[in-house]
Amino acid sequence: MADPSTYRPRPGQVPDSPGVYRFRDEHGRVIYVGKAKSLRARLGSYFQDLSALHPRTQQMVTTAASVEWTVVGTEVEALALEYSWIKEYDPRFNVKYRDDKSYPFLAVTLGEEYPRVQVMRGSKRPGTRYFGPYAHAWAIRETVDLLLRVFPVRTCSAGVFRRAEQTGRPCLLGYIDKCSAPCVGRVSAEEHRALAEDFCAFMAGETATYVRRLQRRMQEASEALEFETAARLRDDVAALERATEKNAVVLPDGTSADVFALVGDELEAAVQVFHVRDGRIRGQRGWVVEKVEDVTDGELVEHLLQQVYGDTDQVHDVDRSSQGSRRPERATTPGAAVPREVLVPVLPPDVEQVQAWLGTLRGGRVEVRVPQRGDKKTLSETVRRNAEQALALHRTRRAGDLTTRSQALQEIQEALGLPAAPLRIECYDVSTTQGTHQTASMVVFEDGLPRKSEYRHFVVRGPDGDGARDDTAAMHEVITRRFRRHLEDQAKAGADLAGVGTGEVVAATGERRPRFAYPPNLVVVDGGEPQVAAARAALDALGVDDVALCGLAKRLEEVWVPDDPYPVILPRGSQGLYLLQRVRDEAHRFALRHHRSRRSKGMTSSVLDEVPGLGPARAAALLATFGSVARIRQADVTDIAAVKGMGPRTAAAVVQALNGDTPREAPGPSL
Repeated sequence: MADPSTYRPRPGQVPDSPGVYRFRDEHGRVIYVGKAKSLRARLGSYFQDLSALHPRTQQMVTTAASVEWTVVGTEVEALALEYSWIKEYDPRFNVKYRDDKSYPFLAVTLGEEYPRVQVMRGSKRPGTRYFGPYAHAWAIRETVDLLLRVFPVRTCSAGVFRRAEQTGRPCLLGYIDKCSAPCVGRVSAEEHRALAEDFCAFMAGETATYVRRLQRRMQEASEALEFETAARLRDDVAALERATEKNAVVLPDGTSADVFALVGDELEAAVQVFHVRDGRIRGQRGWVVEKVEDVTDGELVEHLLQQVYGDTDQVHDVDRSSQGSRRPERATTPGAAVPREVLVPVLPPDVEQVQAWLGTLRGGRVEVRVPQRGDKKTLSETVRRNAEQALALHRTRRAGDLTTRSQALQEIQEALGLPAAPLRIECYDVSTTQGTHQTASMVVFEDGLPRKSEYRHFVVRGPDGDGARDDTAAMHEVITRRFRRHLEDQAKAGADLAGVGTGEVVAATGERRPRFAYPPNLVVVDGGEPQVAAARAALDALGVDDVALCGLAKRLEEVWVPDDPYPVILPRGSQGLYLLQRVRDEAHRFALRHHRSRRSKGMTSSVLDEVPGLGPARAAALLATFGSVARIRQADVTDIAAVKGMGPRTAAAVVQALNGDTPREAPGPSL
């Protein structure tokens, strides 16, 4: 535990200006990011008597080993920089909002030449317009099926689209008029993009505009005695009205707003948001957060708005009513579509700066306020009830899980005689088939949960590049490579920090976390006494003596520790044994997956891979032209050189490699 006075900035060194600060631990890892109107006042509050600090703040400042800061021009810049650093470094002491489920979105890929409508989950992609989130994917598909009558936008995958282009025949949706079939040239790229933009405008809330337009065209067709056209337009109007009726009106004045609710206690909180567009609920989303830092409800709301609107680049609406047009304008922004009103349960402490930041994202004025009366207050209470139910469900699911994870880590600590619970566990497994395609895996568990972004693969090379002689040699190589890299990254990080005085400005861009700079508290190897001995020898050779080590043998699930002739036996019902089994099995699964991938690539190798100057693209072109290697072997140099991308020299090399003799020339004309 560090003493905060050892890294406290000198008096007068911290500027009295807006900025963002970072606390780092002894390994240089960023553990907390914060912003302040006055860096001097805010940082000074961390270095008071420890007894006056909140317990979580005490833990943070005693875990940290240094602090640095960056001065910015305005508080709005500080807000944006704080979010970008939290996203980049993922500090352990910052509040993290995590979705309570993977919500599906309706996405329109406006960044493509021919935009596509599809269901998407996960992280947002640049150049894509999102609507939702929705509770169920089938709700999106029902809505899309209705709207494709009026807006026949492409919904097929890239492979289906290319196949239709090659054959000149559209897919089934093209034949039943639920796709405009740009793949076969029925509409141009510009006409198809206009359909996609009309689809987006309708989904954004401009429903009445398109219903009135179709009704007017239906009336004109009826007056012109074009009854079949009028009947089709009548059905289109009915489809739009059915799609609209799926969302009940909750704000009769047609307001567009995001309504947030927050319910929780000192340890955790649940958040719900309803996305209301044109008076109708267009999506719902929820988060559950564990309060790892000392924050008020207002600060939680501020972090939440950063999470919702500061995410991936995407397309959003810009109100152009002052220019006489309400068509959404395509623009890229670092956040989600921001409405005019954001209704929150508690105002953030710097509400003016938050509004200014949201205004820059939206391209117009944004009001953040607490509803006091009327329909908006009633809707806020509904959202709050949803948050209460979400928190109750979360506690039901997780009450035992948090306790179980803590119990498991404590049992491992006691069984192995560790000074503290192993918050970061790394497990290694070697996979091989008769000595070939040797691979190893490293999986990471933090606080008893897998951290998949830290997983790594190793290709075992051996002393001669042909692989290790056995599993123990492979384990020795993998542990050596991992911790040698750790020492190198640690030395590099120390050298970088040594050149920066406490409080000096550090560039916000270009700095990336070293991959292996952070050591684990416990290393687990898949195997018994031989594998543990090999891993211990590797650590001793590198001088690493501050990392605990054990092995888990599969046969009797025995836990082996170095220099102990007898294994540690954990009870069969032990939560600690269950966690070690989970870690070991995850390492085995990850290693086996990579091993199968390498083995499959080795089995699908071709003799064409050995031809000098022949890459994958031209090899694929040859196979597409001739159909097989046997037919290529029967061809002459002229036929091979005629393939797109080939030349006489490469064609001669192909014939030489396949036939092992002098390349055959095409027969000349008879004399």
